[in-house]
Amino acid sequence: MSKTIEERYQEAKARYAEIGVDTDQALKQLQKIKISMHCWQGDDVTGFLNPDGELTGGIMATGNYPGAARTPDELRKDLEKAYSLIPGKHKLNLHAIYLDTDEPVDLDQIEPKHYSKWVEWAKEQGIGLDFNPTFFSHPMMKDGYTLAHPDQAVREFWIEHGKRSRKIAAYFGEALQQTCINNFWMPDGMKDNPIDRLAPRKRLMDSLDEIFTETLNEAYTQEAVESKLFGLGAEAYTVGSHEFYMGYGLTRDKLICLDAGHFHPTEVISNKLSSLALFSKGIMLHVSRPVRWDSDHVVIMDDELQEIANEIVRNQLLEKTNIGLDFFDATINRIAAWVIGTRNTQKALLKALLEPVEELKEMELAFDFTSRLVYTEELKDFPYGDVWNYFCCQNNVPAGLDWLEEVRTYEKNVLSARS
Repeated sequence: MSKTIEERYQEAKARYAEIGVDTDQALKQLQKIKISMHCWQGDDVTGFLNPDGELTGGIMATGNYPGAARTPDELRKDLEKAYSLIPGKHKLNLHAIYLDTDEPVDLDQIEPKHYSKWVEWAKEQGIGLDFNPTFFSHPMMKDGYTLAHPDQAVREFWIEHGKRSRKIAAYFGEALQQTCINNFWMPDGMKDNPIDRLAPRKRLMDSLDEIFTETLNEAYTQEAVESKLFGLGAEAYTVGSHEFYMGYGLTRDKLICLDAGHFHPTEVISNKLSSLALFSKGIMLHVSRPVRWDSDHVVIMDDELQEIANEIVRNQLLEKTNIGLDFFDATINRIAAWVIGTRNTQKALLKALLEPVEELKEMELAFDFTSRLVYTEELKDFPYGDVWNYFCCQNNVPAGLDWLEEVRTYEKNVLSARS
Protein backbone atom coordinates (compact mmCIF):
# COMPACT_ATOMS: atom_id res chain seq x y z
CA MET A 1 0.00 0.00 0.00
CA SER A 2 1.28 3.47 -0.86
CA LYS A 3 2.77 5.18 2.16
CA THR A 4 1.30 8.47 0.99
CA ILE A 5 -2.22 7.03 0.90
CA GLU A 6 -1.67 5.45 4.33
CA GLU A 7 -0.43 8.72 5.81
CA ARG A 8 -3.28 10.70 4.30
CA TYR A 9 -5.78 8.20 5.63
CA GLN A 10 -4.40 8.51 9.16
CA GLU A 11 -4.70 12.29 8.93
CA ALA A 12 -8.28 12.00 7.65
CA LYS A 13 -9.07 9.47 10.37
CA ALA A 14 -7.92 11.93 13.02
CA ARG A 15 -9.92 14.76 11.44
CA TYR A 16 -13.12 12.73 11.42
CA ALA A 17 -12.47 11.50 14.96
CA GLU A 18 -12.69 15.11 16.11
CA ILE A 19 -16.40 15.08 15.23
CA GLY A 20 -17.00 11.58 16.59
CA VAL A 21 -16.79 9.61 13.35
CA ASP A 22 -14.89 6.29 13.26
CA THR A 23 -13.55 5.92 9.69
CA ASP A 24 -12.50 2.30 10.25
CA GLN A 25 -16.07 1.41 11.18
CA ALA A 26 -17.42 3.31 8.17
CA LEU A 27 -15.18 1.30 5.84
CA LYS A 28 -16.31 -1.97 7.44
CA GLN A 29 -19.90 -0.99 6.72
CA LEU A 30 -19.10 0.03 3.15
CA GLN A 31 -17.35 -3.29 2.54
CA LYS A 32 -20.61 -5.13 3.24
CA ILE A 33 -22.74 -3.12 0.80
CA LYS A 34 -23.38 -4.92 -2.49
CA ILE A 35 -24.18 -2.85 -5.57
CA SER A 36 -26.14 -4.69 -8.26
CA MET A 37 -24.34 -3.70 -11.44
CA HIS A 38 -26.44 -3.98 -14.60
CA CYS A 39 -25.25 -6.11 -17.50
CA TRP A 40 -26.90 -4.00 -20.22
CA GLN A 41 -24.34 -1.17 -20.18
CA GLY A 42 -21.93 -3.60 -21.85
CA ASP A 43 -23.88 -4.12 -25.08
CA ASP A 44 -26.36 -1.20 -25.26
CA VAL A 45 -29.35 -3.28 -24.09
CA THR A 46 -29.19 -5.62 -27.08
CA GLY A 47 -29.03 -9.00 -25.34
CA PHE A 48 -28.55 -12.39 -26.96
CA LEU A 49 -32.11 -13.54 -27.64
CA ASN A 50 -32.27 -11.55 -30.88
CA PRO A 51 -29.06 -9.51 -31.17
CA ASP A 52 -30.13 -7.97 -34.47
CA GLY A 53 -33.52 -6.82 -33.19
CA GLU A 54 -34.43 -3.19 -32.69
CA LEU A 55 -34.94 -1.71 -29.25
CA THR A 56 -38.58 -0.96 -28.45
CA GLY A 57 -40.61 -0.11 -25.39
CA GLY A 58 -39.15 3.27 -24.48
CA ILE A 59 -35.60 1.94 -24.59
CA MET A 60 -32.91 3.79 -26.51
CA ALA A 61 -29.12 3.64 -26.37
CA THR A 62 -27.38 6.41 -28.30
CA GLY A 63 -23.83 6.47 -29.61
CA ASN A 64 -21.56 4.12 -31.52
CA TYR A 65 -18.44 3.83 -29.36
CA PRO A 66 -16.49 0.78 -30.56
CA GLY A 67 -16.13 -2.45 -28.59
CA ALA A 68 -19.64 -3.42 -27.47
CA ALA A 69 -19.89 -7.02 -26.29
CA ARG A 70 -21.31 -9.33 -28.96
CA THR A 71 -21.45 -12.63 -27.08
CA PRO A 72 -22.01 -13.74 -23.48
CA ASP A 73 -18.32 -14.62 -23.19
CA GLU A 74 -17.28 -11.14 -24.33
CA LEU A 75 -19.72 -9.55 -21.92
CA ARG A 76 -18.43 -11.64 -19.01
CA LYS A 77 -14.86 -10.74 -19.88
CA ASP A 78 -15.75 -7.03 -19.90
CA LEU A 79 -17.58 -7.39 -16.59
CA GLU A 80 -14.55 -9.05 -15.03
CA LYS A 81 -12.41 -6.09 -16.05
CA ALA A 82 -14.95 -3.67 -14.57
CA TYR A 83 -15.24 -5.61 -11.31
CA SER A 84 -11.45 -5.67 -11.01
CA LEU A 85 -11.52 -1.87 -10.78
CA ILE A 86 -14.37 -1.63 -8.26
CA PRO A 87 -13.68 -2.28 -4.55
CA GLY A 88 -15.68 -5.04 -2.87
CA LYS A 89 -17.79 -8.01 -3.97
CA HIS A 90 -21.09 -7.15 -5.57
CA LYS A 91 -23.94 -8.51 -7.72
CA LEU A 92 -24.81 -8.57 -11.41
CA ASN A 93 -28.28 -7.75 -12.69
CA LEU A 94 -29.25 -9.85 -15.74
CA HIS A 95 -32.15 -9.18 -18.06
CA ALA A 96 -33.90 -12.23 -19.49
CA ILE A 97 -32.60 -11.44 -22.99
CA TYR A 98 -29.05 -12.21 -21.79
CA LEU A 99 -29.51 -15.98 -21.83
CA ASP A 100 -26.51 -18.07 -22.86
CA THR A 101 -27.56 -21.06 -24.96
CA ASP A 102 -27.29 -22.48 -28.46
CA GLU A 103 -30.87 -23.72 -28.23
CA PRO A 104 -33.48 -21.62 -30.09
CA VAL A 105 -35.74 -20.39 -27.32
CA ASP A 106 -38.29 -17.61 -26.90
CA LEU A 107 -39.12 -15.59 -23.80
CA ASP A 108 -42.07 -17.82 -22.92
CA GLN A 109 -39.79 -20.88 -23.04
CA ILE A 110 -36.78 -19.82 -20.99
CA GLU A 111 -35.58 -22.13 -18.22
CA PRO A 112 -32.83 -22.09 -15.61
CA LYS A 113 -30.61 -24.23 -17.88
CA HIS A 114 -30.40 -21.35 -20.35
CA TYR A 115 -28.59 -19.29 -17.69
CA SER A 116 -26.44 -21.97 -16.07
CA LYS A 117 -23.22 -20.54 -17.53
CA TRP A 118 -23.96 -17.24 -15.80
CA VAL A 119 -24.38 -19.06 -12.49
CA GLU A 120 -21.10 -20.94 -12.86
CA TRP A 121 -19.34 -17.69 -13.74
CA ALA A 122 -20.91 -15.89 -10.77
CA LYS A 123 -19.64 -18.64 -8.47
CA GLU A 124 -16.13 -18.22 -9.87
CA GLN A 125 -16.30 -14.46 -9.38
CA GLY A 126 -17.82 -14.65 -5.91
CA ILE A 127 -20.77 -12.41 -6.82
CA GLY A 128 -24.56 -12.68 -6.65
CA LEU A 129 -27.12 -12.42 -9.45
CA ASP A 130 -30.32 -10.39 -9.74
CA PHE A 131 -32.81 -10.75 -12.59
CA ASN A 132 -35.28 -8.84 -14.76
CA PRO A 133 -37.90 -10.33 -17.07
CA THR A 134 -37.71 -8.54 -20.43
CA PHE A 135 -41.05 -7.00 -21.45
CA PHE A 136 -39.72 -5.07 -24.46
CA SER A 137 -37.92 -5.40 -27.81
CA HIS A 138 -39.99 -8.38 -28.89
CA PRO A 139 -42.64 -9.01 -31.59
CA MET A 140 -45.18 -9.91 -28.91
CA MET A 141 -44.99 -6.39 -27.52
CA LYS A 142 -47.94 -5.24 -29.60
CA ASP A 143 -49.47 -1.79 -29.92
CA GLY A 144 -47.33 -0.56 -27.03
CA TYR A 145 -48.66 -3.19 -24.62
CA THR A 146 -47.59 -6.46 -22.97
CA LEU A 147 -49.37 -7.52 -19.76
CA ALA A 148 -52.02 -4.82 -20.22
CA HIS A 149 -52.88 -5.68 -23.83
CA PRO A 150 -56.60 -6.25 -24.52
CA ASP A 151 -55.76 -9.42 -26.50
CA GLN A 152 -55.67 -12.35 -24.08
CA ALA A 153 -53.17 -14.26 -26.27
CA VAL A 154 -50.67 -11.42 -25.95
CA ARG A 155 -51.16 -11.26 -22.21
CA GLU A 156 -50.76 -15.02 -21.86
CA PHE A 157 -47.41 -14.94 -23.67
CA TRP A 158 -46.08 -12.35 -21.23
CA ILE A 159 -47.65 -14.00 -18.20
CA GLU A 160 -45.79 -17.19 -19.06
CA HIS A 161 -42.59 -15.20 -19.47
CA GLY A 162 -43.09 -13.70 -16.02
CA LYS A 163 -43.71 -17.10 -14.43
CA ARG A 164 -40.59 -18.58 -15.98
CA SER A 165 -38.54 -15.58 -14.93
CA ARG A 166 -39.53 -16.22 -11.33
CA LYS A 167 -38.24 -19.80 -11.55
CA ILE A 168 -34.94 -18.57 -12.98
CA ALA A 169 -34.55 -16.00 -10.19
CA ALA A 170 -35.21 -18.70 -7.59
CA TYR A 171 -32.58 -20.88 -9.27
CA PHE A 172 -30.05 -18.04 -9.05
CA GLY A 173 -30.74 -17.51 -5.37
CA GLU A 174 -30.54 -21.16 -4.42
CA ALA A 175 -27.43 -21.87 -6.49
CA LEU A 176 -25.52 -18.83 -5.21
CA GLN A 177 -27.03 -18.67 -1.70
CA GLN A 178 -27.74 -14.97 -2.20
CA THR A 179 -31.29 -13.68 -2.52
CA CYS A 180 -32.01 -12.80 -6.15
CA ILE A 181 -34.13 -9.66 -6.59
CA ASN A 182 -36.43 -10.15 -9.60
CA ASN A 183 -37.56 -6.74 -10.84
CA PHE A 184 -40.69 -6.38 -12.96
CA TRP A 185 -41.01 -3.41 -15.31
CA MET A 186 -43.01 -3.16 -18.49
CA PRO A 187 -43.40 -0.10 -20.79
CA ASP A 188 -47.13 -0.45 -21.53
CA GLY A 189 -48.73 2.86 -22.41
CA MET A 190 -50.03 5.26 -25.06
CA LYS A 191 -48.47 8.05 -27.08
CA ASP A 192 -51.56 10.28 -26.88
CA ASN A 193 -54.29 10.84 -24.34
CA PRO A 194 -56.37 7.69 -23.65
CA ILE A 195 -60.08 7.58 -23.00
CA ASP A 196 -59.85 4.64 -20.62
CA ARG A 197 -57.00 4.65 -18.12
CA LEU A 198 -58.64 2.20 -15.76
CA ALA A 199 -59.15 -0.92 -17.94
CA PRO A 200 -55.45 -1.33 -18.89
CA ARG A 201 -54.49 -1.00 -15.23
CA LYS A 202 -57.05 -3.62 -14.28
CA ARG A 203 -55.58 -5.97 -16.92
CA LEU A 204 -52.05 -5.29 -15.69
CA MET A 205 -53.08 -5.98 -12.10
CA ASP A 206 -54.77 -9.25 -13.04
CA SER A 207 -51.81 -10.35 -15.18
CA LEU A 208 -49.34 -9.69 -12.38
CA ASP A 209 -51.56 -11.52 -9.91
CA GLU A 210 -51.49 -14.54 -12.22
CA ILE A 211 -47.70 -14.39 -12.53
CA PHE A 212 -47.26 -14.26 -8.76
CA THR A 213 -49.74 -17.06 -7.96
CA GLU A 214 -47.08 -19.59 -6.94
CA THR A 215 -45.36 -19.00 -3.62
CA LEU A 216 -41.57 -19.13 -3.87
CA ASN A 217 -38.92 -19.34 -1.17
CA GLU A 218 -38.04 -15.74 -0.32
CA ALA A 219 -34.62 -16.79 0.91
CA TYR A 220 -33.86 -17.39 -2.77
CA THR A 221 -35.87 -14.71 -4.55
CA GLN A 222 -37.95 -11.63 -3.87
CA GLU A 223 -39.87 -9.57 -6.42
CA ALA A 224 -39.88 -5.84 -7.00
CA VAL A 225 -42.27 -3.79 -9.16
CA GLU A 226 -41.05 -0.68 -10.97
CA SER A 227 -42.97 2.37 -12.15
CA LYS A 228 -42.25 4.89 -14.88
CA LEU A 229 -43.64 8.29 -15.78
CA PHE A 230 -43.38 7.95 -19.55
CA GLY A 231 -41.30 6.49 -22.35
CA LEU A 232 -40.78 6.79 -26.07
CA GLY A 233 -44.14 5.96 -27.61
CA ALA A 234 -45.84 6.23 -24.20
CA GLU A 235 -45.51 9.95 -23.60
CA ALA A 236 -49.12 10.57 -22.53
CA TYR A 237 -49.94 7.53 -20.44
CA THR A 238 -48.03 4.77 -18.70
CA VAL A 239 -50.12 1.95 -17.26
CA GLY A 240 -47.59 1.12 -14.54
CA SER A 241 -47.42 4.53 -12.90
CA HIS A 242 -45.88 5.22 -9.49
CA GLU A 243 -49.30 5.23 -7.87
CA PHE A 244 -50.18 1.92 -9.50
CA TYR A 245 -47.04 0.12 -8.38
CA MET A 246 -46.94 1.67 -4.95
CA GLY A 247 -50.46 0.37 -4.39
CA TYR A 248 -49.64 -2.98 -5.95
CA GLY A 249 -46.45 -3.45 -3.98
CA LEU A 250 -48.02 -2.51 -0.66
CA THR A 251 -51.06 -4.77 -1.12
CA ARG A 252 -49.17 -7.74 -2.64
CA ASP A 253 -46.18 -7.64 -0.28
CA LYS A 254 -43.64 -6.86 -3.01
CA LEU A 255 -40.57 -4.67 -2.97
CA ILE A 256 -41.11 -1.30 -4.61
CA CYS A 257 -38.47 -0.24 -7.13
CA LEU A 258 -37.67 3.44 -7.46
CA ASP A 259 -35.73 4.44 -10.58
CA ALA A 260 -34.11 7.87 -10.31
CA GLY A 261 -35.11 8.67 -13.89
CA HIS A 262 -38.73 7.55 -13.84
CA PHE A 263 -40.41 10.61 -12.37
CA HIS A 264 -41.18 14.23 -13.24
CA PRO A 265 -38.04 16.29 -14.00
CA THR A 266 -38.22 18.11 -10.65
CA GLU A 267 -39.26 15.04 -8.63
CA VAL A 268 -36.57 13.07 -6.79
CA ILE A 269 -36.63 9.59 -5.28
CA SER A 270 -34.53 10.49 -2.23
CA ASN A 271 -37.54 12.19 -0.67
CA LYS A 272 -39.67 9.06 -1.13
CA LEU A 273 -37.43 6.59 0.71
CA SER A 274 -38.44 7.44 4.28
CA SER A 275 -42.15 7.23 3.45
CA LEU A 276 -41.86 3.90 1.66
CA ALA A 277 -39.71 2.56 4.48
CA LEU A 278 -42.62 3.00 6.88
CA PHE A 279 -45.10 0.98 4.86
CA SER A 280 -43.33 -1.23 2.31
CA LYS A 281 -41.77 -4.63 2.62
CA GLY A 282 -38.57 -3.28 1.14
CA ILE A 283 -37.09 -1.06 -1.53
CA MET A 284 -35.20 -1.67 -4.74
CA LEU A 285 -33.27 1.24 -6.22
CA HIS A 286 -32.29 1.81 -9.82
CA VAL A 287 -29.67 4.50 -9.44
CA SER A 288 -29.53 6.44 -12.68
CA ARG A 289 -29.15 10.03 -13.91
CA PRO A 290 -31.94 11.58 -15.95
CA VAL A 291 -31.14 14.52 -18.21
CA ARG A 292 -34.46 16.14 -19.17
CA TRP A 293 -36.04 12.69 -19.47
CA ASP A 294 -35.28 9.09 -18.55
CA SER A 295 -32.07 9.12 -20.54
CA ASP A 296 -30.16 6.84 -18.15
CA HIS A 297 -26.91 8.79 -18.16
CA VAL A 298 -23.93 7.41 -16.23
CA VAL A 299 -24.21 8.13 -12.51
CA ILE A 300 -22.09 11.07 -11.38
CA MET A 301 -21.48 12.56 -7.94
CA ASP A 302 -24.41 14.96 -8.11
CA ASP A 303 -26.67 16.24 -5.34
CA GLU A 304 -29.42 13.66 -5.83
CA LEU A 305 -27.02 10.71 -5.68
CA GLN A 306 -25.70 12.04 -2.38
CA GLU A 307 -29.21 12.63 -1.05
CA ILE A 308 -30.18 9.04 -1.91
CA ALA A 309 -27.14 7.74 -0.02
CA ASN A 310 -27.80 10.08 2.90
CA GLU A 311 -31.41 8.94 3.25
CA ILE A 312 -30.41 5.29 3.25
CA VAL A 313 -27.66 5.70 5.83
CA ARG A 314 -29.24 8.34 8.08
CA ASN A 315 -32.43 6.30 8.40
CA GLN A 316 -30.67 2.93 8.82
CA LEU A 317 -32.23 1.56 5.65
CA LEU A 318 -29.25 -0.40 4.37
CA GLU A 319 -30.84 -3.71 5.35
CA LYS A 320 -34.16 -2.78 3.75
CA THR A 321 -32.79 -1.31 0.53
CA ASN A 322 -31.36 -3.17 -2.46
CA ILE A 323 -29.13 -0.86 -4.48
CA GLY A 324 -28.93 -1.43 -8.22
CA LEU A 325 -27.72 0.65 -11.16
CA ASP A 326 -29.50 1.41 -14.42
CA PHE A 327 -27.77 3.42 -17.12
CA PHE A 328 -26.41 2.87 -20.61
CA ASP A 329 -24.20 5.22 -22.59
CA ALA A 330 -22.88 4.11 -25.97
CA THR A 331 -20.89 7.33 -26.51
CA ILE A 332 -18.09 6.37 -24.10
CA ASN A 333 -16.06 3.32 -23.16
CA ARG A 334 -18.64 0.98 -21.68
CA ILE A 335 -16.35 -0.50 -19.04
CA ALA A 336 -15.41 2.99 -17.88
CA ALA A 337 -19.13 3.77 -17.59
CA TRP A 338 -19.63 0.81 -15.25
CA VAL A 339 -16.63 1.79 -13.13
CA ILE A 340 -17.58 5.47 -12.92
CA GLY A 341 -21.18 4.77 -11.95
CA THR A 342 -20.48 2.04 -9.42
CA ARG A 343 -17.58 3.78 -7.73
CA ASN A 344 -19.56 7.01 -7.50
CA THR A 345 -22.42 5.18 -5.82
CA GLN A 346 -19.96 3.72 -3.33
CA LYS A 347 -18.38 7.13 -2.77
CA ALA A 348 -21.77 8.68 -2.00
CA LEU A 349 -22.49 5.91 0.50
CA LEU A 350 -19.08 6.44 2.09
CA LYS A 351 -19.70 10.17 2.49
CA ALA A 352 -23.00 9.35 4.16
CA LEU A 353 -21.31 6.83 6.47
CA LEU A 354 -18.80 9.51 7.47
CA GLU A 355 -21.45 11.82 8.92
CA PRO A 356 -21.96 12.17 12.70
CA VAL A 357 -25.58 11.22 12.16
CA GLU A 358 -26.73 10.95 15.76
CA GLU A 359 -25.21 14.31 16.66
CA LEU A 360 -26.87 15.91 13.64
CA LYS A 361 -30.23 14.44 14.64
CA GLU A 362 -29.79 15.78 18.18
CA MET A 363 -29.14 19.26 16.78
CA GLU A 364 -32.29 19.01 14.70
CA LEU A 365 -34.39 17.74 17.60
CA ALA A 366 -33.18 20.70 19.68
CA PHE A 367 -34.08 23.06 16.80
CA ASP A 368 -30.42 24.08 16.61
CA PHE A 369 -30.57 24.66 12.88
CA THR A 370 -27.48 26.88 12.95
CA SER A 371 -25.23 24.06 14.12
CA ARG A 372 -26.93 21.64 11.73
CA LEU A 373 -26.18 23.88 8.76
CA VAL A 374 -22.62 24.60 9.89
CA TYR A 375 -21.82 20.90 10.24
CA THR A 376 -23.41 19.77 6.98
CA GLU A 377 -21.60 22.52 5.07
CA GLU A 378 -18.21 21.99 6.72
CA LEU A 379 -18.45 18.24 6.12
CA LYS A 380 -18.36 18.94 2.41
CA ASP A 381 -14.71 19.94 2.82
CA PHE A 382 -13.70 16.98 4.97
CA PRO A 383 -11.13 14.63 3.35
CA TYR A 384 -13.46 11.78 2.40
CA GLY A 385 -11.34 11.27 -0.75
CA ASP A 386 -8.40 10.14 1.38
CA VAL A 387 -10.66 7.61 3.10
CA TRP A 388 -11.93 6.41 -0.28
CA ASN A 389 -8.41 5.95 -1.68
CA TYR A 390 -7.49 3.93 1.39
CA PHE A 391 -10.59 1.76 0.83
CA CYS A 392 -9.49 1.13 -2.75
CA CYS A 393 -6.05 0.07 -1.58
CA GLN A 394 -7.58 -2.22 1.02
CA ASN A 395 -9.42 -3.95 -1.82
CA ASN A 396 -6.42 -4.04 -4.17
CA VAL A 397 -8.05 -1.85 -6.81
CA PRO A 398 -6.55 1.33 -8.30
CA ALA A 399 -7.14 4.60 -6.49
CA GLY A 400 -7.72 7.98 -8.08
CA LEU A 401 -7.17 8.17 -11.82
CA ASP A 402 -4.98 5.07 -11.94
CA TRP A 403 -7.81 2.80 -13.11
CA LEU A 404 -8.27 4.74 -16.35
CA GLU A 405 -4.98 3.48 -17.75
CA GLU A 406 -6.10 -0.11 -17.21
CA VAL A 407 -9.29 0.59 -19.15
CA ARG A 408 -7.33 2.18 -21.99
CA THR A 409 -5.00 -0.82 -22.16
CA TYR A 410 -7.98 -3.19 -22.23
CA GLU A 411 -9.58 -1.15 -24.99
CA LYS A 412 -6.40 -1.28 -27.03
CA ASN A 413 -5.80 -5.00 -26.55
CA VAL A 414 -9.37 -6.36 -26.46
CA LEU A 415 -12.14 -3.95 -27.44
CA SER A 416 -10.44 -2.58 -30.53
CA ALA A 417 -10.35 -6.07 -32.06
CA ARG A 418 -14.17 -6.25 -32.13
CA SER A 419 -15.73 -5.16 -35.39
